[in-house]
Amino acid sequence: MKNLSLFCLLTMGLMAFQCGDGVSVPDAVYGQTWLYSYEEDSADVRSYRPNTFDFPPSRGRTGFMLQKDGTFIRYGIAPTDGLEEQPGTWEAGGKNLLQIKFKDAQHEPEQIEIISATPTLLKIRRKTD
Repeated sequence: MKNLSLFCLLTMGLMAFQCGDGVSVPDAVYGQTWLYSYEEDSADVRSYRPNTFDFPPSRGRTGFMLQKDGTFIRYGIAPTDGLEEQPGTWEAGGKNLLQIKFKDAQHEPEQIEIISATPTLLKIRRKTD
C-alpha cells in the first residue's frame, strides 16, 4: 500500500509539472476576435478587447484570433483601411508563451506572453530575441 501511495504521489507530481509548462488560456479567449485597445496599455504590456467592445473612435485597430486547433490569424490594417487577415499557426512555447508562425514568409515569427486573460480583457507582452 505504501508503494502504491508513493507511485500515485509521483504520478500526480509529474502531471502537475507537465501541465505547468503549457499555456493557460480561458476558453473564452479562443475563437474571439481581439482588437488592440492601446488606450489601456502600460509599459510593455498590450491590452486587447473583444471586437464587440465599445471602443472610442480610432483610425483603425489591429488584432488577432486564436483557435484551439493551433490556428492564428493576425488582423493588420489593409491599404483600403479595412482589416487584412494574416494567417498563421501557434503552439505553446513554455508557460503562457505562444510561438506564432505566419504562412506568408514576409511576416516574421513572433513570440507572445499571455500576462492575463479574462473573457473581456486580454493582456500580452511581445517577446523579442
